Amino acid sequence: MAAGLGVLAPSSAAAGRRVHPGDSIQDAVNYARPGDTITVMPGTYYENVLITKRLTLRGYGARTVIRPPVTAVTPVAPVTPQAPGATGAPVTSGAAQTPAAQPPAKPATSATSATPATPATSGRALACSQADTGICVMGTAEQPVVGVDIRSLTVSGFKRNGIWASYTDRLSVQRVISEKNGTWGIAQERSTRGLFRDNTARDNAESGLFIANTVDREGGATDTLGAVVRRNTLTGNRIGVTVRRVRNLSVYGNELTGNCGGIFVVGDEGEPGAGDMTIRNNRIHENNKFCKGNTRLPDIQGVGIVLTGAEQTVIRSNDIRGNVGASPLSGGILLFKSFVGATNTDNVIRDNVVRDNKPADLANQGTGTGNQFVNNRCASSVPAGMC
Repeated sequence: MAAGLGVLAPSSAAAGRRVHPGDSIQDAVNYARPGDTITVMPGTYYENVLITKRLTLRGYGARTVIRPPVTAVTPVAPVTPQAPGATGAPVTSGAAQTPAAQPPAKPATSATSATPATPATSGRALACSQADTGICVMGTAEQPVVGVDIRSLTVSGFKRNGIWASYTDRLSVQRVISEKNGTWGIAQERSTRGLFRDNTARDNAESGLFIANTVDREGGATDTLGAVVRRNTLTGNRIGVTVRRVRNLSVYGNELTGNCGGIFVVGDEGEPGAGDMTIRNNRIHENNKFCKGNTRLPDIQGVGIVLTGAEQTVIRSNDIRGNVGASPLSGGILLFKSFVGATNTDNVIRDNVVRDNKPADLANQGTGTGNQFVNNRCASSVPAGMC
């Protein structure tokens, strides 16, 4: 019976479920118990997925692809499943809508109980669907979702985001390909202790990786409690990595090339200020794609690392070469004057190789104080004398 229901024999730690082409990933998520592992087999799945509980969702890398549903749907919280073998087994209204060439979706039901729908979960489901996002991980301020692990799958072609997370703790996203999405590849807000490692984010309209305090209001920087952005490959995006109004994280060992800009650290006049982070051992080469400016930023082209409104950030041991453009933001490492008056203060830029960037390898603009440029291998700076 378990085999017929697509349920693996449980381990001592957690149960396992398999989803095959034609099945609904959302159904498997809805009926999973906290701590379960859901393995999505190779194939293409046309749906949005909403996660509101601790679980692992894993696939087979480039062979497991999640794409937008053919018909827009609203994922909902699960209904209570019937016992195996009962007639009229429930199918949630959030099941994937597959194209005509695909077999009809069938629910990955089991004998385990599911949590009934609540106004809070229904609201989160609606927000996820309205965002046209591939995978949403959504908690609440009162009850963040803890310990979700997403790995080894591809999310492609969504109108907004590949992966979007809000009110999470210890979210892990590893070996994911997020490509050709209309806003962010992988994004997180209002969250702590996230790990983003060994992912590929390419050809997304905004940032490949985006970490923020919140996207819908102003406010002081959020302490991420040590979020990590590590060994990701970011190419063809507007910006490779953006960290906006957050503190206490590290960005290291990433490869950024072919974007309009490499890494942006963005703060404002809010308290506490953005910063208190380390950006190190990244390879940031030839981010020379041109992106037209908007109401918040000028044109972006040829940008290595930009700090605007940041404090106590250490930029060290990065290799930054060949970022060339005529934008006010162009160059190797730039401390940029903020549009809202926030200053860059007490940042340390040291031990970087910064070569062949134009108009300058290093630039310090604005009225910030306490910024140090130490032992960088470079050829040009504004003002002169920092190389």
